[in-house]
Amino acid sequence: MHRLLTAALVLLAALVRPALAAAPAEIPALPHLGAEVQRTSVSGLSSGGFMAVQYAVAFSETTIGAGIVAGGPYGCAAYGASQAGGPSALRRAGECMKGQNVSAPGIAALLDKYREMDLIDAPTAIARQRLYLFHGASDSVVSGATMNALDAFYRTRIKGEGNLLYVRSIKAGHAFLSDDLGDDCAVPTAPPYISRCRNGTRIYDQPEAILRHIFRRLRPKAKALSSTPQPFDQRPFRRGQSSLDDTGYLYVPAPCHAAGSKCVVHVVFHGCLQGARGAGAVAGVGDAIYGRLGYNEWADSNRIIVLYPQVIPSAAAPFNPMGCWDWWGYDGGMKGLFATFPTREGTQLSAVHAMVKELAKEAR
Repeated sequence: MHRLLTAALVLLAALVRPALAAAPAEIPALPHLGAEVQRTSVSGLSSGGFMAVQYAVAFSETTIGAGIVAGGPYGCAAYGASQAGGPSALRRAGECMKGQNVSAPGIAALLDKYREMDLIDAPTAIARQRLYLFHGASDSVVSGATMNALDAFYRTRIKGEGNLLYVRSIKAGHAFLSDDLGDDCAVPTAPPYISRCRNGTRIYDQPEAILRHIFRRLRPKAKALSSTPQPFDQRPFRRGQSSLDDTGYLYVPAPCHAAGSKCVVHVVFHGCLQGARGAGAVAGVGDAIYGRLGYNEWADSNRIIVLYPQVIPSAAAPFNPMGCWDWWGYDGGMKGLFATFPTREGTQLSAVHAMVKELAKEAR
């Protein structure tokens, strides 16, 4: 999945063509649901895992927790490339995925600089977050060293016993884990990058594990959904080289439509090659993430609105041939000598945060 860093230049011409899969001509706008924006949470796989870290840092004051599956430390592909003369961000990303040259002092200095420039919320707010980290024991794409560096990044910042959970004993590859969808755990990593793996005698339900850790307690998941996932128009949130697709997806439990329901929002960031739509020869995965992974069943009975923003592959402007979330700076944004992609001014982070704020507006 994340072999973009070594294969993208070869695959560019073959994989990404101008033609895209058809998008709906009329896409509904995001609804106003009066959601509690101060209790937002996030999760994601691979590039989506890195994105979840970035969101939880940039908007730390309104993010209560994050689930990171095969991600890595904040800014590990940015701090070396953020200043003139630094190595290329793409090379830094490749090193980060291998756990090489991940500098804790460098990342800490970047955090300090971004805060000084008022590009992120106060890093001290990270201390209260509930964090779930997962690395599959058979993952050959993002290294265990990278996830260990993420664990170390958080252990110096998180306060409160039990706020950080790191799961790394399950022999999974580079994938989300679902209790009823995907390949057997022993199958090599392959689209749609969802696997079924045992943890002891049970199939591991990763959406449950993430949400249960963040919220501490969950009601039993719904046996029948009260609603269905719906598309929404991402175009009003798109600017510059954001790579956002026209359409995102949203799951809203029926009770969350009621005035004063005060449901919370959980954002799920898909990984590379996991967007619903593809482009050219890069296939999308349809509703595998937003409809069948397993988040919606737990969200339905626990008053959680699930936002599934989408990025799409592109050959140029930006160069994102495998439809990854931006954790190395392909949006090109700079403030002085510093890349802005992992900050509140990043084209993707600011767009997703604006989506969350839209859901927080009261219905007219």
